[in-house]
Amino acid sequence: MNKIRTGDQVIVIAGRDKGKRGTVSSRKDDSHVLVEGVNLVKKHTKPNPLKNTTGGIVEKAMPIHQSNIAIFNGASGKADRVGIKVSADGKRVRVYKSSGEEIKAA
Repeated sequence: MNKIRTGDQVIVIAGRDKGKRGTVSSRKDDSHVLVEGVNLVKKHTKPNPLKNTTGGIVEKAMPIHQSNIAIFNGASGKADRVGIKVSADGKRVRVYKSSGEEIKAA
């Protein structure tokens, strides 16, 4: 079970974008995620008349390692860790470590 999923509000805890918040838009692999507005790079593109694209410099979001982000707890306004609890009916749910409150699915 991945502790950070698509649609979660996260905050960057390490790297050049430290302190920025964003939403996880997708997972690239087991350890990298794409976060909106975080880890932006400038990519130089050539024009392609067949695809009807113009050339220039485009800002693009690159994947960030999941160890450099933490889930954002709206109640406390800080970064938090994620734990997993097994309910009485055997269902596994994600909870905030600080409060034990269940993380709502996006």
